[in-house]
Amino acid sequence: MLQILLGAVSLGLLWAVMTIGVYITYRILNIADLSVEGSIAMGAAIAAQGIMKGMNPFAATAMAFIGGMSAGLITGALHTRLKIPALLSGILTMIALYSVNLRILGKANLSLLRLETVYTGLQSMGVGRNDSVIVLGMLSVSALIVVLYWFFGTEIGCAIRATGNNPQMARAQGINTDNMIILGLVISNGLVALSGALIAQSQSFADVQMGIGSIVIGLASVIIGEVLFGKKSFFSRLVSLVLGAISYRVIIALVLRLGMPANDLKLFTALTVAIALSLPVLRGYLEPLKKSMKGGR
Repeated sequence: MLQILLGAVSLGLLWAVMTIGVYITYRILNIADLSVEGSIAMGAAIAAQGIMKGMNPFAATAMAFIGGMSAGLITGALHTRLKIPALLSGILTMIALYSVNLRILGKANLSLLRLETVYTGLQSMGVGRNDSVIVLGMLSVSALIVVLYWFFGTEIGCAIRATGNNPQMARAQGINTDNMIILGLVISNGLVALSGALIAQSQSFADVQMGIGSIVIGLASVIIGEVLFGKKSFFSRLVSLVLGAISYRVIIALVLRLGMPANDLKLFTALTVAIALSLPVLRGYLEPLKKSMKGGR
């Protein structure tokens, strides 16, 4: 049981990077960006192919980050320059990336067994497989939280937040909202691709279909983090995203342990997100009932 929980924590830390990327578009920019389903597989494909060609794993991971940023740039350009709705722009990019990822991989999946990864250095020092992923995952998300907390406190970061919060007011203040949307999508998809690269190296393979359903997983992690760990300040929100991603993976591990068929995981995740998103409405329905019960006493 302990090994199952450690595996869930290690995977949750890697998915936390993707969760932060989803948070940037979904909460900060107020955009549902479906291109992340292609970006996460693209990051895995670039990193895997780079490692296969003998590239340093860290350099290959950096290349994956840049590849994801390019995907976000395309989505942003479709939305802001060609005036295609944000949802449709993400879908178009996601569909295109499927073919692009196949081109990068050369086939449906690519094995990284017995090849050097970003975790190899820690493992050569005697650190266990799960422990090495946890250590590197902790370092990655900690650095990411610090950098993003600083960035979104700068003038450009505040402009991105203002664009998502009130685009009309942002434009009135002289902010180029189109550029801010593009920048936010670039950062978001870069982080999602980075997560894909780290996940692929931890599981020792990259698959062209590994991104299917990832947007729902990201949203589930965001919502679980906000509900369970609060959202008082921006820093606490970033920390809650990491805790939410870990909690989601622990929940999945536990329900599998209790006997849920693996084929039902997507349905379980979808129901979790639907219930969490509908909580404000459900509270609204329950509030008059609570008042009536208090009045009857």
